[in-house]
Amino acid sequence: METVTPDFIRSNLYRPPKESHKGQNGKLTIVGGSKLFHGASLWALKVASRIVDMVYYASVLENLELVKDLEKNLYDFIAVPLGKEADYIAESDAVLIGPGMVRGEAEESGTGESGEETKLRALSLLHQFPQKKWILDAGVLQVIEVEELKKLGQVIVTPHAKEFENLFEGELSNIAIKPQKDFSNSSHRLIQPGSESGNQRGRQYSDKAIEQLSEQVKDKAKQYGCIVVLKGKTDIICAPDGKCLLNETGNEGMTKGGTGDVLAGLIAALACKNELFVAAAAGTYINGLAGNELYQKVGPYFNASDLANQIPQTLAEVGNLTHMLR
Repeated sequence: METVTPDFIRSNLYRPPKESHKGQNGKLTIVGGSKLFHGASLWALKVASRIVDMVYYASVLENLELVKDLEKNLYDFIAVPLGKEADYIAESDAVLIGPGMVRGEAEESGTGESGEETKLRALSLLHQFPQKKWILDAGVLQVIEVEELKKLGQVIVTPHAKEFENLFEGELSNIAIKPQKDFSNSSHRLIQPGSESGNQRGRQYSDKAIEQLSEQVKDKAKQYGCIVVLKGKTDIICAPDGKCLLNETGNEGMTKGGTGDVLAGLIAALACKNELFVAAAAGTYINGLAGNELYQKVGPYFNASDLANQIPQTLAEVGNLTHMLR
């Protein structure tokens, strides 16, 4: 299978025109967060605010209080009053919903919040705006029925393996083991199997497993009419028309909490002005490549905030815009 490449991104990704004005380069609404999970939706907000012209942020009251403090240092968003999400979604190009939203029972959360509340809130908005570009992530993926995807005109889902199995009600093939990488440069050169430091488990198993996983992801994308981003050691991105790409950027430093929320925010921001498949593939590649560039500096010792801060530089480099940074 083909992988996402810088050429794919440069050939397909939207660039803000020099003559553009405020609002032309994307408006995004983010619905997320809970009393229990404060940071998730804020990581998505942080990266998205670097890419689109406006981010509208809707959360629970406790998170909105945190946002008031955050606004002292991060000015590029509007905090949406409770109950007013629909007004802002109506004028947005895309909507991200799910980061940090509760998915279990109220007793499990310890805050009185429940997955049922997440489900009702999500379905209310999805049903009001079925033709919007939707990016469904995290908590929402774990509470809605998969048939809801068929009601949406344009949707990306971003599950990891367990979320995929829960959403699509079936087990995945064994997850492939990616060959070891050398992160000494941002081109993420693969160490060849059989070399002194190569992965001796062999490429054959990995390739076969990836092929099996890709077929499963492709089938679900076709069946439910959605873009599926299966996050893993090798990310698999498939569209309803059968197109699939693999992404092999990333490293072990990205196992930390919040990196998936950064990815969701990045994909959602790119979706505002791009086709969904392009946004999903480019976002996944850029997110991992930013992690690789951090790896060169500090090894695996970086966090989600570091990743969000690195992404604009990486995006400019891949888009051949670095001359603008000098």
